[in-house]
Amino acid sequence: MGRVALDVADIFRAHGPAWRARQAGHLSLTQLKIMSAIEQCRTAALGGHALRCDACDHQEISYNSCRNRHCPKCQAKAAQRWLEARQADLLPVEYYHVVFTLPEPISALAYTNKAVIYGTLFDVAAETLMTIAADPKHLGARIGATLVLHTWGSAMTHHPHVHGIVPGGGLSLAGSRWIACRRGFFLPVRVLSRLFRRRFIEELAKRHAAGQLRFFGDHADLAEPAAFARWLAPLRETEWVVYAKRPFAGPEAVLAYLSRYTHRVAIANSRLIAMEGDQVSFRWKDYRAKGRTRHKTMTLGADEFMRRFLLHGLPTGFHRIRHYGLLANAGRRAHLAKARQLLEAPPPEPVGNEVEAAAVPTFVCRCCGAAMRIVEVFPRRPNIRAPP
Repeated sequence: MGRVALDVADIFRAHGPAWRARQAGHLSLTQLKIMSAIEQCRTAALGGHALRCDACDHQEISYNSCRNRHCPKCQAKAAQRWLEARQADLLPVEYYHVVFTLPEPISALAYTNKAVIYGTLFDVAAETLMTIAADPKHLGARIGATLVLHTWGSAMTHHPHVHGIVPGGGLSLAGSRWIACRRGFFLPVRVLSRLFRRRFIEELAKRHAAGQLRFFGDHADLAEPAAFARWLAPLRETEWVVYAKRPFAGPEAVLAYLSRYTHRVAIANSRLIAMEGDQVSFRWKDYRAKGRTRHKTMTLGADEFMRRFLLHGLPTGFHRIRHYGLLANAGRRAHLAKARQLLEAPPPEPVGNEVEAAAVPTFVCRCCGAAMRIVEVFPRRPNIRAPP
């Protein structure tokens, strides 16, 4: 007999109220909103629909989703919509996967300065890629990149890094021809790493001088310029990790990868194993180990599990998927059309029109596969507020 399905919402519902009471005054508004959304997702609290299948007379109730971007249950459809919009952007070239990772001291500082440091990570990683690619000694071309922010390791620890998906080539600086990378090789990671380190430290120093960084606890003394300069000094000598993987096996592999990574959250429900009392067990991958020993099981107290999950809440309005260079929204269509012309590639096939989308049923009967009809709508439960 298979294991009973478990999801993050079950853990939050069982242990969240007591933990929130113990952490009163220590949780941010963003974290409280994430907990509330996940706990209410697909429950009567958000309302729903009564459905009937006219083919087999099956009836069921479908509750609404919270659509919070941190909810594991709400990302599949969002990822699918995003991927359909990206299919038209793919070029018939090799695609490369590059990862830029922040060293641990800056990761610790990033937790209380998420918007500033995550934003700087995006911009410096993109600048590094485009600067080295534009250098005639390397590629001598204008490239494009899609960057995706992840802030977690497999054990849900705080580990900020960006994944870059980059076409293997770009437009010449004059825009008259397509310059392809050497097959199987994008850009030298050592050169990328050095420039990434120098530019990030420069930008971090600028943010400090402008008073954009906040310091608490063990980092409180870094508010002083001299102390901050001393703290930065060792980071100029350490190795910063920039990793380039092998090229993807065709555009279909790029889409498959993006579908797994773009809308990922700190932990997927499929990795959860059991909740026994106040203990939660889940699968994780230890990248320092080799072979099958990488796949391990970790057990945490429910409080620690929730704390780690909420470490990764993003600031309101912060975009965790960004496009740069040839793929930047401002000139993407024109740049891609030019690239296809130079590559002698046909225009992309249109992704389903509105008529086709309307023909796909929103609700499908699990018994016979026919479309289900909404026969009743349940409104969401109103929020009770104190009088002004």
